[in-house]
Amino acid sequence: MDLDKTPPHAEIQEAAKELAGTKRKRRWGVETEVKENKAEVKGGEWPKEAFEEAAPKKRRSRWDTTPANVNAAGETPKTSRWDLAPAAAPDTPMQPIIMNAPGFMHEDKHNRYLTDEELEAILPAAGYTIVTPPPGYAPLVRPPKFATPTSDVGGFQIQESSDAAAAAAAAGLAPELPTEIPGVGSLAFFKAEDAQYFAKILKEEDETELSVDEMKERKIMRLLLKIKNGTPPVRKTALRQITDKAREFGAGPLFDKILPLLMERTLEDQERHLLVKVIDRVLYKLDDLVRPYVHKILVVIEPLLIDKDYYARVEGREIISNLSKAACLAHMISTMRPDIDHADEYVRNTTARAFSVVASALGIPSLLPFLKAVCRSKKFWQARHTGIRIVQQIAIMMGCAVLPHLRNLVDCIAHGLQDEQQKVRTMTALGLAALAEAAAPYGIESFDNVLKPLWVGIRLHRGKSLAAFLKAIGFILPPDGSREVTIILIRDFQTSDEEMKKIVLKVVQQCAATEGVTPQYIKQDILPDFFKAFWVRRMALDRRNYRQVVETTVELAQKSGVAEIVGRIVNELKDEAEPYRKMVMKTITKVVASLGTSDIDERLEVRLVDGIIYAFQEQTTEDQVMLDGFSTIVNALGIRVKPYLTQIVSTILWRLNNKSAKVRQQAADLTTRLAVVIKQCGEDQLLNKLGLVLFEQLGEEYPDTLGSIIAAEGAIANVVGMTQMNPPVKDLLPRMIPILRNRHEKVQEATINLIGRIADCGAEFVPAREWMRICFELLDLLHQEKPCLHKVSSEVIYKTS
Repeated sequence: MDLDKTPPHAEIQEAAKELAGTKRKRRWGVETEVKENKAEVKGGEWPKEAFEEAAPKKRRSRWDTTPANVNAAGETPKTSRWDLAPAAAPDTPMQPIIMNAPGFMHEDKHNRYLTDEELEAILPAAGYTIVTPPPGYAPLVRPPKFATPTSDVGGFQIQESSDAAAAAAAAGLAPELPTEIPGVGSLAFFKAEDAQYFAKILKEEDETELSVDEMKERKIMRLLLKIKNGTPPVRKTALRQITDKAREFGAGPLFDKILPLLMERTLEDQERHLLVKVIDRVLYKLDDLVRPYVHKILVVIEPLLIDKDYYARVEGREIISNLSKAACLAHMISTMRPDIDHADEYVRNTTARAFSVVASALGIPSLLPFLKAVCRSKKFWQARHTGIRIVQQIAIMMGCAVLPHLRNLVDCIAHGLQDEQQKVRTMTALGLAALAEAAAPYGIESFDNVLKPLWVGIRLHRGKSLAAFLKAIGFILPPDGSREVTIILIRDFQTSDEEMKKIVLKVVQQCAATEGVTPQYIKQDILPDFFKAFWVRRMALDRRNYRQVVETTVELAQKSGVAEIVGRIVNELKDEAEPYRKMVMKTITKVVASLGTSDIDERLEVRLVDGIIYAFQEQTTEDQVMLDGFSTIVNALGIRVKPYLTQIVSTILWRLNNKSAKVRQQAADLTTRLAVVIKQCGEDQLLNKLGLVLFEQLGEEYPDTLGSIIAAEGAIANVVGMTQMNPPVKDLLPRMIPILRNRHEKVQEATINLIGRIADCGAEFVPAREWMRICFELLDLLHQEKPCLHKVSSEVIYKTS
């Protein structure tokens, strides 16, 4: 075809008419019509639009077409909801969705709309015109993702913490924490709560316009921020600077910034520790300059003395101790004196603890005149109550250090036993009990003046007051007066007060240790009521009194004998409650370990062994209590346990094949402890059977269980000997070589001990080539960090070489 020649207009017109009158089928069965060209030819030229319309059109893909709701057959095809665009409301005109429209994604700060102020800050001041929206225009607003329906029903609303937070929430902005603070340097972290305390240094200002006090304040804040949130090198430097310049900064500016930080509720333990360290060092430098701020410091620090955290209490005591040394005793007394007779008991309690810290720091003799005056105050009973509590806290804190001043402290509070206020009498008894416990077993003669009031008090009082008097008399109990106390104790065995139960158990234990209580009296008068009241299932679940019941029962056994106590509780080893069985096992274990089994007759022996086997087999959680009890009782019985060894070994063998790794581990540990007893009874056949089963278990996958199995194999090798060992040593040692590569500490230690035992007693049973392989494996263990592995490995290498 010649491209230079243009086809005549007549031919083109004919071709256009033919195309307009024909219909062309698409291969998909969709008929398309070519529109008839109605353009008119003007001036002998064909219009460009008509020419393009008459030309063959490009085939369109089905992916370019929007599917119609109704097909040619009049049916509505099945469509997915993802193919449909959201329909507009009938009354709302279609409008484009504006991403920055108000209310759309308003909870995201990156998608919120820009305010007029932000636009004016971004755009230039001139060169554009603000176009007003057309009348009736309303942007399409979508509700937030989790919108709550608006209703008049009232409900809980979270209160905003500050106006700044409310404004930020209204604008959709989350508070952004600063990353770089001028004059501070690198920080490890910066919390949102720090912004309110360090707001002045977050923005850079011209320091030439600031006053000296403002400069000093900003310097202190920067140093505190470095100490609190800085990296270790930054913190160390800042701590040294604030210590060296403490007198230059002054006590007022320093404590005005430190104390509010300490009162922050979100303060973490590490941050509190650092601030306490700052106060300690600053107090040492300021010395007497700290006196005007003693009260402020005490208000912040005294609550730490009753904190649940032990380290918080220690830090509080440390600060008050240093504060009392810096401010002197007279100023401390004058500052804390108004809180002694405060109406709030919480304030009086913290004040008493603070005074006890002052006494330990400055010495008890210096505080004694003040204590005597406070304890004899006639104006307020609260002052007497607080003074006696100070003495109690001094005894608790200082322990046996009260011995040189014991008589003076007792005389200081003795008159409180006849006080008109019951609270004062109760606190006096608790104070005397604390003094006697701190001084025990010395200084009992210092309590001669209070014995008679205490004897009278235990007959007159009930409830908590009686508990306090019993506690006091229990620690200063005379040898011949314990029978009178036990009568009252037996009466209170049935008390429902948990604190009273604890005190009664403690006093029964103390009475049983005195000479005035005979074994016959314990068997006849104390034990029946004692076991009826305290040896019940509920006590096994009471963690507060559980230990005290066990200790008291063991003390009663010291007087009454093993058979008397074990005979009363041995049947409880088969109780259905597992915690109760553990409590019984623990008590029998302690009694047998301290007194032996000589008092146990044959009938009780059968019941005891049957009970411990049942309790050991029926445990659902493998506890150390059952393992210790079983091994202790069997070892204490010694050769008397021979008739029961077949049953015991059968139990061990069955548990060695249990599917639970903990059960297998416990069975192996029990084998280790019973190997000596089995050998004493001459049951070598049982030991060989155990050795073979343990040898088959050396492929154990759990390292803790594998370590126990190897230790049990070593215990059997120790008692049987290398010549009688089954399996033979020449078969056992090659199995241990791959286990040496196990990096678990318990496995390594047990393996090296077994190999060392073989090298010491049976080296000739193993070829030299095997020993060479073992030495090369042991050389790798010398690179371990554990000194015990170094020592044992070197010993084995020395023996085998």
